[in-house]
Amino acid sequence: MAVCKHCFALVFTFLYVTCALAANANYNVQSYGAKADGKSDSSKAFLGAWAAACASTSPATVYVPTGRFLLGSATTFGGQTCKSKAIRFEIDGTIVAPSDYHVIGKADNWIKFVRVTGVSIVGGTLDAKGAALWSCKKSGKSCPNGAGTLAFYNSNNVVIDGLSSQNSQKFHIRIESCHNVKLQGVKVSAAGNSPNTDGIHVQLSTGVTILNSHISTGDDCISIGPGNSNLWIENIACGPGHGISIGSLGWKEQEGGVQNVTVKTATFTGTQNGLRIKTWARPSNGFVKNVVFQQAVMSNVKHPIIIDQNYCPNNQNCPHQGSGVKISNIKYKDIHGTSATEVAMTFECSKTEPCRGITLDNINLTYKDHPAQASCSNAGGTSSGLVTPASCL
Repeated sequence: MAVCKHCFALVFTFLYVTCALAANANYNVQSYGAKADGKSDSSKAFLGAWAAACASTSPATVYVPTGRFLLGSATTFGGQTCKSKAIRFEIDGTIVAPSDYHVIGKADNWIKFVRVTGVSIVGGTLDAKGAALWSCKKSGKSCPNGAGTLAFYNSNNVVIDGLSSQNSQKFHIRIESCHNVKLQGVKVSAAGNSPNTDGIHVQLSTGVTILNSHISTGDDCISIGPGNSNLWIENIACGPGHGISIGSLGWKEQEGGVQNVTVKTATFTGTQNGLRIKTWARPSNGFVKNVVFQQAVMSNVKHPIIIDQNYCPNNQNCPHQGSGVKISNIKYKDIHGTSATEVAMTFECSKTEPCRGITLDNINLTYKDHPAQASCSNAGGTSSGLVTPASCL
């Protein structure tokens, strides 16, 4: 009897594909009642799909197809009871916030993940419709504080890949008290004058990596808060915005420090700052140490390199005090481009805790086709290679 040599292969392939599909269950939010009309509140449908994926004993996908889906209230995806440790949010469409900013405006965050492990968000757009709230704030009227768009708290092994966030009411993406988080191919967009719309904020976290992202916003492109260690930030385009900032730090007297941070290959276009460290002029046990800023290009940036330890808006709660935050071992290497102001490098360090171990290596910053200037106060360090403006350390 003739034997079909290909039959076994076909049967094996069929069984393999069938098992793979069963192993990675797919939960389409439309199957749970979500409507792609941008008007019908799909919050319950999203939570239903999440609950099903969460209960899966194998990897699972929550799928958001093309279309506009209204997430009409502040929504929390909790992972405390999840059996699956690999849940993929695959978004082909756009998730939109309510047009009335009051609906979510008093919440800390619009979309929040708490105590999740192994969650990835892939693709898609989050549209928080924040412009109306920005206008309210500018008018001086009584307005809600505003919600951040997306936040992860107390979570591990998180990936955010290819996500776009636009017009957040406040922070676009917040990573807090997390371990092992990777953000790549993220696009953030908000008006250059939109208040407190930080692109990516990281706080109390370890092992966060941010790669290949473009951030245009009204506040810091990336802000690094207290209690962070082992951060890697690479290939970032920033502008408009306030630059990449470590800080503000030192508001509290007892506060976690920031250490082992690398910022590599970043471009800043028309930003307020480039590479910034900012601390309150208040007593604190905080610190910043072992930071490398490398391969940055500045284009018409007001403060390309700046350490400001005298941060004290409106001279309230901190006048005439020195910052207790200890800054040491900060390296600037291969920083080039143009400053929008005459002073391109500012090291305004604490009078009570002077900066130590600042190193400058191959710096070339100009102002209106002429060498710029540097300003130092309570700062110590060394320079090597070509350094323009001339070091004042």
